[in-house]
Amino acid sequence: MDSNFALKPESVAVIHAGSKDEILGSLARLFGEAWQLDSGLVLEGLEEREKLGSTGFGRGVAIPHARISGIRRPIAAMLKLEKPVAFDAADGLPVDLAIGLLSPENCGAAHLHALAALSRLVRDERTHDALSDAPDAEALYGLLTNVTDRDAA
Repeated sequence: MDSNFALKPESVAVIHAGSKDEILGSLARLFGEAWQLDSGLVLEGLEEREKLGSTGFGRGVAIPHARISGIRRPIAAMLKLEKPVAFDAADGLPVDLAIGLLSPENCGAAHLHALAALSRLVRDERTHDALSDAPDAEALYGLLTNVTDRDAA
């Protein structure tokens, strides 16, 4: 994956969510479990950022992000939704991919570089389609890290 942020296999999941709030809550829990963070603090940060305007990127993708204390570099988590969910995206389309990004509180440029890397990733048509078609978290992680698992069905 891009060296602008870190990603772990356990920070990628396929879930069912019925609302934007459920997506943010699921991302916060995923960050908490995968990166040993306080999921309440993470959720608070994501919700605060969302109040400034939707992080619905368009084309079925949301990139909720926040700056929080207790981390050293930008980290990511990804959710693929079993069914698209309304997210107040700029293009009005519901999202089926949510990529969370957390950065240290005082890392302005690194946060912006990581956001730019994520947006480039999902703007790429082939990558976007492959992520949307991925059957499970393992396949998503492989795509995100450009690792192909030849044993995948």
